Amino acid sequence: MPGLTTAQVTELSAVNVVIHPLVLLSVVDHAARVPLSKNKRVLGVLLGQDNGNTINVANSFAIPFEEDDKDPRTFFLDLDYVEEMWRMFRKVNAKERPIGFYHTGPRLRSSDLEISELFKRFCTRPVMVIVDTRATGGRGDTGIPTDAYFAVEEIKDDGTATQRTFTHVPTSIEAEEAEEIGVEHLLRDISSSSSAPSSSLLTTQSLSTKVTAQLQSLKGLHSRLVEIREYLNAVTVNNKLPINHQIIYQLQEIIGLLPQLGGDVDLGKAFRTGQNDSNLIVYLSSMIRTVLALHDLIENRIENAQQELEDSKSPQDKANEAAAQAAGVKAEDVARAKKEAEEEKEKEKKK
Repeated sequence: MPGLTTAQVTELSAVNVVIHPLVLLSVVDHAARVPLSKNKRVLGVLLGQDNGNTINVANSFAIPFEEDDKDPRTFFLDLDYVEEMWRMFRKVNAKERPIGFYHTGPRLRSSDLEISELFKRFCTRPVMVIVDTRATGGRGDTGIPTDAYFAVEEIKDDGTATQRTFTHVPTSIEAEEAEEIGVEHLLRDISSSSSAPSSSLLTTQSLSTKVTAQLQSLKGLHSRLVEIREYLNAVTVNNKLPINHQIIYQLQEIIGLLPQLGGDVDLGKAFRTGQNDSNLIVYLSSMIRTVLALHDLIENRIENAQQELEDSKSPQDKANEAAAQAAGVKAEDVARAKKEAEEEKEKEKKK
C-alpha cells in the first residue's frame, strides 16, 4: 500500500471488517491444538472478499509459524505452504481469496509490520485480525474478541519523514443461516445458571432449547387430554365418579375456544387455503435455494476452468494479450488473426 496522507488514513479507518463465526471457531480450534506458552501465538491466513468499504472474512486456514521468544523480529513463515493451500482452496471456492492474516496476539507485535509486508504477495492491502482466544480476562468479556488493522505508511502533513504504522478498523460478526444453526447447536448446553462465564456473544435461547420447550409443552398437553378422557369415561361410561358441574363447565369453555372446522365449511376452507399457501412458500424457498446452490457450483467450476486456462498460458501469450489490450484490440481477434496466418502458411507450403 503506497504512502497515505493523514486524511486518507482516516478514510481507510471507515472500512468495516465482517468476520463469520466459522473463522472464529477455526482460530479457537487452531489455538487449542497447538500447545502454547504464555507469549506464544498462532497465525493463519484469512480468506474472503475485499469489496472496498467492506471486507468479508468467510474462511481461514492455519499455517506453520514460529518466532524467537527473545527476538520477536526473528520468525519463520512458510509462504510456499500458503501458496499450496490456496491452490487447493481455490478448487473448492474460487470466490474466496487471501485477504490477510490472523494471529492470537493478544496484542500487536513488532514483527506484525514485516508479516503484513510478506502477505502483500497475495493481496494489495492485507488486513490483520487479532483474535483473543482467552476464556477469561480478554476482549470477549466486554465485547467481540477481535481487532482489525491495516499496515499503512503515513505521510505527515508537517513534511516529516513517513512512518509505517497500523491503523485500526472496526469489526463486526455476521453469520449466514447455516452458520447460525451450527452456532446454536454448539451453544445448546449453555444456560444462564451454568458455571460458564457470561458473554454478550452467548445466548441461552438456542434452537435446541426452543424445540425442547415445545416438545415438553406438547407432552404436557397430551397428558392433560388423557386425564380429561379418563375422567369423562369414569363419569359417563363406568359411573365411577359423580358429575361435577364445575369441571363440565370448564371443559365446555375449553371446547368452545377451539375452531369448528368440521361444521363451518368456509372456515375450514380458509384454514386449508392458508396452510397450503404456507407450504407453497416453503416449497418455493427450497427450490430457489437449490437453484442458487447449483448456480454457485456452476459459476465456481467456470471460474476454476478460467483460472486454470489463465495459469496454463505462457509468459509470451500473456505479454501478447497485455500488448493487445494496451492497443485497444481484443485478445480473441489477435488469436484469430494468428490462426488465420498460420493456416495461410500451411496452404502455401502445400502448394
